[in-house]
Amino acid sequence: MKRNIKSHVKLVGIIGHPISHSWSPLIHETAFRIMNQDYHYAAFDVHPKNLRDALKGMIALGIVGCNVTIPHKEAVMEFIDEISADARLVGAVNTIHVENDSLVGHNTDVDGVVEALKPYRDQIADQSVTVFGAGGGGRAAVYSLISYYHPAQIFVINRDTSRAELMKKFFSDSQNYNNIKVVELHSLDEGNVIETSRLVINATSVGMSPSPGENVMMADPKDLDGKIFFDLVYNPVQTQFLKDAKKKNATTVSGIEMLYNQAAKSFEIWTGMSMPVDKVREKLDPKFAAARVTTRRRAAVH
Repeated sequence: MKRNIKSHVKLVGIIGHPISHSWSPLIHETAFRIMNQDYHYAAFDVHPKNLRDALKGMIALGIVGCNVTIPHKEAVMEFIDEISADARLVGAVNTIHVENDSLVGHNTDVDGVVEALKPYRDQIADQSVTVFGAGGGGRAAVYSLISYYHPAQIFVINRDTSRAELMKKFFSDSQNYNNIKVVELHSLDEGNVIETSRLVINATSVGMSPSPGENVMMADPKDLDGKIFFDLVYNPVQTQFLKDAKKKNATTVSGIEMLYNQAAKSFEIWTGMSMPVDKVREKLDPKFAAARVTTRRRAAVH
């Protein structure tokens, strides 16, 4: 994917810590090449202590915008000038656009979740849902479910229950949704809520490369027929969370679906153009599948 960068190129990118796992540069660079646009997408590993300075640098360097990933999605809001309605209601930002020397925050993770789950809308409505994780990804998932899918109740499973309780209060106050129940990770209740849920979402980083063999779910339900398992992790494309669920007859949705859709919305915010998602997928789906194999082999060696 290497190409010559012209002096007048417009720069966008992604900030996170760590950042080497991200496939966003490949998606956006492929889209820019297909459309013959003078943009370049770079990955910046930004330690939390340097977050404020990194954002100031975006304006000083004339960077058009950036995606925001772990662990900055919530912390970044403190340093942003304007926040979109969706991002404010989610309580997290994953996309920043520089407009007139001001930082404007958006949350395109919502678009990613909504689009990925569209085929299952009727199955999710008025049903119980379980979400692992109370961070930025978990907030985007819960907001998307409340706003677009109207589940009967949402179980939030998190190691730190106090953080999950804060999220519960946040959505009670902002969305008037009072059907969130907090469950401690790896507690006896974990298996019970999964068995009663139609949809189960992993919104944590567990199972992400370079630790693809991990599964956030410790419960061992016997049969998952009729249930939908959705992993926000996309590297590898088929996580252990999805593999284990598929063995027990669940329908599985890979995080790569969310990745493409949230990327397309970020692309539109920065450029004003529509990303040619089908053409990007045609080029990259085989590479992402191969990356999954490489990750598995590397894990076996090390």
